[in-house]
Amino acid sequence: MASSLAEEPCEACTSDDEPLIEKEYIKYLNKINNVWEVIDNHHLEGEYPFEDFRDALEFTYEIGELAEEEWHHPDIQLQWGEVKVEMWTHKIDGLHKTDFVMAARMDQIHEEYAPD
Repeated sequence: MASSLAEEPCEACTSDDEPLIEKEYIKYLNKINNVWEVIDNHHLEGEYPFEDFRDALEFTYEIGELAEEEWHHPDIQLQWGEVKVEMWTHKIDGLHKTDFVMAARMDQIHEEYAPD
């Protein structure tokens, strides 16, 4: 699921920004893969399936590189056949548009691992 949201910049928030509320974040949630859900109106959680451990490991490395590049670091749990990602903007202790941009970019990376 390619998303134009993935092409948008990851803009850092300021301490003056407020976390997104449901009516604000729902438009972004609808633009990312359905592996993602918003938990407690606070953070995003996604679970990506894989055919094996190696692909899951390589995906984890790639999203780690993305996180370093954008300086926006998710929590990542790697296991055989699955990578779980949890993400929110710590500076505002909640969701920011950047969280959804990162999720859309992770979705694009995951497409490379989809079986033919």
